[in-house]
Amino acid sequence: MYGLIYLFIVLGLVVLIFVSFYLNIKRILRNSAIRESDSLKNGEALQMIIKQNEKIISLLKEK
Repeated sequence: MYGLIYLFIVLGLVVLIFVSFYLNIKRILRNSAIRESDSLKNGEALQMIIKQNEKIISLLKEK
């Protein structure tokens, strides 16, 4: 009788470990995708600022 209870406890813990591991990996992958998209947006914004600065510098050189 006690062996059956211990078996269910062990199986429950093994399932809990796998579910926790799966959710942790899923969270890490989601966060890395968000960070990657944010860095791409920041890169685009920086490129726009660089182009604007170059335009301003070229206008100042003309004067």
